[in-house]
Amino acid sequence: MNTLMIPAYNEAANIAGVLQVVADMPDFHDIIVVDDGSTDSTAEVAASFGVRVIRLAQNQGKGGAIAAGLKASDSPFLTLLDADLVGLQPKHVRLLAQPVLNGEAAMSMGIFTSGRLPTDWAQKIAPSITGQRVLRRELLESMPDLENTRFGVDLALTKHAKRLNVPVVEVLLQDLTQKMKEEKLGLARGAAARLKMYWEILRVIGK
Repeated sequence: MNTLMIPAYNEAANIAGVLQVVADMPDFHDIIVVDDGSTDSTAEVAASFGVRVIRLAQNQGKGGAIAAGLKASDSPFLTLLDADLVGLQPKHVRLLAQPVLNGEAAMSMGIFTSGRLPTDWAQKIAPSITGQRVLRRELLESMPDLENTRFGVDLALTKHAKRLNVPVVEVLLQDLTQKMKEEKLGLARGAAARLKMYWEILRVIGK
């Protein structure tokens, strides 16, 4: 069984583009959207696709949202996707899942390629912070302090897998990209949100 989890914070304008691709895929035992204290209609948009929606009363950060989704799921395999993907197709999801479902890896990490230059370049520089992953449940369950990692959760997961010395595979996801914070929030607010994200990632590096 494979559960898809999508942590989402104020993604009402973007999440439909992801859910319209995955909602009818037979690959998943369950699809969970964790609305991380959104102030927009993210939860309502997600619910319109017939998926399970968990609403957090307050923003917990991405790590906290994933922890909430983990508690609500009982699947041995977990797929994590960002809510703001652009160009997602079923083939991307299946390519990402294949190494883990086949027993070749404990975790796979999706790396954008041929999507567009800013997001391609960002993932070439720092592939460890990709939010597109498939992993065995026990890897996520054994991760210390998951609830408090916020935007550092992706890097923390990569570090955790390395510490356990389990096999990890990078999977190239052709023609896939995502909305940048500056596109979603405007230049000033987007830049501020990006700096906050980098700070939360740096906290993980420092541990």
